Amino acid sequence: MEVSRNIQMVDLKSQFKKIEDEVMKEIKNVIDTTSFINGPAVKEFEGALSEYLWGAKVIGCGNGTDALQIALMALDLKPGDEVITTPFTFVATSEVIALLGLKPVFVDILEEGYLIDPSKIEAAITEKTKVIIPVHLYGQVCDMNSIMDIADKHGISVVEDNAQAIGASYKFRGEWKKSGSIGHIGCTSFFPSKNLGCYGDGGAIITESDELAAKIRMIVNHGSKVKYYHEIIGVNSRLDSIQAAVLKVKLKHLDTYGKARFEAASYYNDLLSDVDNIVTPFAGENSEHVFHQYTLRLKSGDRNKIVQGMRDFGIPCMIYYPVPLHQQDAYKQEGNLPISEKLSELVFSLPMHTELKKEDQYYIIENLKKLIK
Repeated sequence: MEVSRNIQMVDLKSQFKKIEDEVMKEIKNVIDTTSFINGPAVKEFEGALSEYLWGAKVIGCGNGTDALQIALMALDLKPGDEVITTPFTFVATSEVIALLGLKPVFVDILEEGYLIDPSKIEAAITEKTKVIIPVHLYGQVCDMNSIMDIADKHGISVVEDNAQAIGASYKFRGEWKKSGSIGHIGCTSFFPSKNLGCYGDGGAIITESDELAAKIRMIVNHGSKVKYYHEIIGVNSRLDSIQAAVLKVKLKHLDTYGKARFEAASYYNDLLSDVDNIVTPFAGENSEHVFHQYTLRLKSGDRNKIVQGMRDFGIPCMIYYPVPLHQQDAYKQEGNLPISEKLSELVFSLPMHTELKKEDQYYIIENLKKLIK
């Protein structure tokens, strides 16, 4: 079978080449100052991201998983407290819940957009429910108007998992806000393949609350405000200065990156407009889709056969996610979650990044059409 050009799921090397001088200058500044931990680059990046998020406070940390754990630690939860979330996401969301002795409670997703279904949340609320974690999946923001209304009604905290949607905006109660700054706390990851990714591990916690921000800053630094004096139990999870320096540069390009992703997604949509057996990504009217992934749903047929066929053509193709969390051995729960179960067998993602060329996209879709009946 013909194998074509070197198509990548994410092309970080080509992206780096365009900003290489900026990045290397900032990295050299960190090395010259030797301020590798909590140095000026971290404070500068936190300030820049805060400004980008229209004033929300930002606390850097070691990675996106840590961000979720620290957010839950800041809410003074007790073992056995329940956290409502989606089963259709990466494991980190439920992992941190379990690590803290809390109970994940999974609520099914919407068939359009693959996000947690707000209409099913209230039925899952008990006297032990303390937190809802909506996951903004693939670059699409959850229905935060409905989720926050439910949370306010029941006195529940909301922690946004914004790892896949940084840069997106959402019309919340009539005013536009940045995703991650709508709930009580937002969390994001700077894993290299994210829309805003560093060149190693990194993450951040976001909040508009002065009180929560102060507490989170203590938690990420061993529960300490003053060195060697520990007021609360914390962790060691800090965004290192070199990664902050990289992120400071890339943040200036984030909206440009978002535009490139949107244009690539639009071209994919155009190329697929005559394919009946495929559902293209859904975009809600209250939000911008920043296309962390370009995820398709097969209406019928063997998804795994199509994914393998694409790989045989030399085209990377990924499945996010093949097994919903409530069916994973570590988190198995009984429950009626048919949409998550069905869609996990039908979704697959095509290459999506800021450097996609139209000729490569055309090649990708022409080969996909050969495989879809």
